Amino acid sequence: MSGTLNKVMLIGHLGDEVKMHYFEGGGCIGRFPLATNETYTSKQTNERVTNTEWHNIVVRNKGAEICEKYLSKGDKVYVEGRLKTRKWQDESGNDRYSTEIQCTDFTFLSTKKESEGNASNTSTPAAQKPVGKEPEAPEPIGEEDDLPF
Repeated sequence: MSGTLNKVMLIGHLGDEVKMHYFEGGGCIGRFPLATNETYTSKQTNERVTNTEWHNIVVRNKGAEICEKYLSKGDKVYVEGRLKTRKWQDESGNDRYSTEIQCTDFTFLSTKKESEGNASNTSTPAAQKPVGKEPEAPEPIGEEDDLPF
């Protein structure tokens, strides 16, 4: 195979709120940490072991605004994108590197009702609709829901 591929697909929970940064030209980016878990049974101790991996997610422009509006800490989301390593300098002038997921598509997996239910220790199953990198204009928001899906 002569081509290359840089593709990441993750399903995880937000570790914090979406942090937005706006630029003078009108663009913006949103950043948030995403936790993915791996659970297995240890052969030595026969105990369940859970390892958590943290990923830095970067979403741009309209996608970032949608994430900021509808996602909150603990929500489950599917993220698709590519790996990107940035080089930057710390306060001491030392070169530092950060590896991020440049998000190209995402789908909310927690619904509003599930998020509210998790806050009060109850969950209600509800329908879900994917939201992607080029979302259409949201439908008018009803009195009962504040999400356009």
